[in-house]
Amino acid sequence: MPVITHIEDLRKMAQRRVPRMFYDYADSGAWTESTYRANESDFQKIKFRQRVAVNMEGRSTASTMIGQKVAMPVAIAPTGLTGMQHADGEILAARAARKFGIPFTLSTMSICSIEDVARHAGEGFWFQLYVMKDRGFIERLIDRAKAANCAALVLTLDLQILGQRHKDIRNGLSAPPKLTLKNMFNMATKPRWAMGMLGTPRRQFGNIVGHVSGVADMSSLSEWTASQFDPALNWDDVQWIKKRWGGKLILKGIQDVEDAKLAAASGADALIVSNHGGRQLDGAQSSIEALPAIVDAVGQKIEVHMDGGIRSGQDVLRALALGAKGTYIGRAMLYGLGAMGEAGVTRALEIIHKELDITMAFCGHTQVDTVNREILLPGSYPTA
Repeated sequence: MPVITHIEDLRKMAQRRVPRMFYDYADSGAWTESTYRANESDFQKIKFRQRVAVNMEGRSTASTMIGQKVAMPVAIAPTGLTGMQHADGEILAARAARKFGIPFTLSTMSICSIEDVARHAGEGFWFQLYVMKDRGFIERLIDRAKAANCAALVLTLDLQILGQRHKDIRNGLSAPPKLTLKNMFNMATKPRWAMGMLGTPRRQFGNIVGHVSGVADMSSLSEWTASQFDPALNWDDVQWIKKRWGGKLILKGIQDVEDAKLAAASGADALIVSNHGGRQLDGAQSSIEALPAIVDAVGQKIEVHMDGGIRSGQDVLRALALGAKGTYIGRAMLYGLGAMGEAGVTRALEIIHKELDITMAFCGHTQVDTVNREILLPGSYPTA
């Protein structure tokens, strides 16, 4: 077993073990991928102020996100096709998150269904909702999340239309993968992945197939999804969904201060500063660059979370210092999952937690909730 010390080790292992189309799906962005790269690289510009001769005993990374106790202010972000990175991927990632004491968010476009995850990993996870034109399906999806006792609904606002993702187009992305000569050759070089997939019945979008009239297989599903993402989504729909759901509501995909003000006025419990991992509008600001202005504008009115580019516990601490009350990891989790299944997700969380804890101590703090911009070197971080 190789020594795994940081997230990059897991990424390299996942790249070797996961078929190319699914690895590329996780590890890519839209168009030129400039925003995808900036999400990660802009964190590295932010420098810490190291403090010394401070009592570092009794440290705690425990906090809350939307009133829920968490072992560290990190949640697993919703990621589509997680069950194609590793067999039963959503179930395994949800188990790892539950044991670690952080929230897991299940995507609408998951391979394992809401009911599957609740049955095999326990209730109380969060559910992420995409809005489709078929409002009857959306109502049933919300009701299914309620029945599974999901603790929060994460409504994604930035995928009314699909960004231009060149790698997915070139790879002919589908779930399950089409049995072309190229795909079969690539899968043959990933025996661990292939054996896992042969051993599970979960190979298509479990929240959709069998739950939509006229969608019974992958050919009919692809036609349905191509026409169903709703470009007419607006703030009235947010109110309708909030009323239908009736529980904790988080709005994902906020990048602009004006949109943040509308989110705060909507009555939602939190918003997530996010550009969809650089997978929608290429050329948009990185999430960490957009965060301070949004915190300054609405941070007293609504809980502000942040998603995009986090690859370490140090990145988590930087986001917290700039005012985020919670953060999300997507790719870092997927690398762990693709590398080693549930054990890999656990290892990713352990790495991030240790980096967060140690860096917090070096910056002179023992409680994560006391961290603020004073731990950062002036002039190195974005401001409003």
